[in-house]
Amino acid sequence: MNIRTTILALACSVSLFASKEDVVKRLNVSAEVFNDIMKTPDKGIPKEILERAACIVIVPNEKKAGFIVGAKYGKGFMTCREAGAWSAPSAVKVEGGSFGAQIGAGEVDVVLVVMNKTGAEKLMRSEFTLGGDAGVMAGPVGRDASAQTDALMHAEILSYSRARGAFAGATLTGSTLRSDDKDNEYLYGKPVEHKAILTGKVPKPAAASPLYASLNRYAVTAATGSSHSTTRSRKQ
Repeated sequence: MNIRTTILALACSVSLFASKEDVVKRLNVSAEVFNDIMKTPDKGIPKEILERAACIVIVPNEKKAGFIVGAKYGKGFMTCREAGAWSAPSAVKVEGGSFGAQIGAGEVDVVLVVMNKTGAEKLMRSEFTLGGDAGVMAGPVGRDASAQTDALMHAEILSYSRARGAFAGATLTGSTLRSDDKDNEYLYGKPVEHKAILTGKVPKPAAASPLYASLNRYAVTAATGSSHSTTRSRKQ
């Protein structure tokens, strides 16, 4: 009986390790995806938009991270500005709806840039519908898009997708974004709430260091020199 219990415990440990390993891999791939998108300024997300972003969601493609079940299902991470820095990342799932013409191309990266506190609060729910509960617009791309920035600041969420090397603003409607509580449990070693992670109540995991390095390189926070922080600290 004791032997069986020991074997079961070892099996569970291996399963947990493998699952956490997958989550950490996806976290690293998310950082790589953001770096790849932003390393060409003429084709990336405009700096002005990233400097004012309240939150960022990155859902990497299935070939790199191995998670897509169908053309309209993906896993990624969300982080928000809190007290002048990026919060710990919360694992999320995107399901259903439409990502525009690029979805179904086989390899799609999705980036959502949340532009204000109202949008951020909606994304902090355990589940919401993009284009329904929260307004979503296709975001501008490249340096030439700066002229559109002021108008687009009224959007709650700007959406982007990359497929087959082409990166552009994407029409994203009807998709459900929800917290991935199981992946968060693997990442943090215990059950944690989606909102608690995004509001700075959960310590940042060491595994997120590559993601922070990528975000701080292009989406500067108040702590690293931005004058456009959207956190509560700016209002105090």
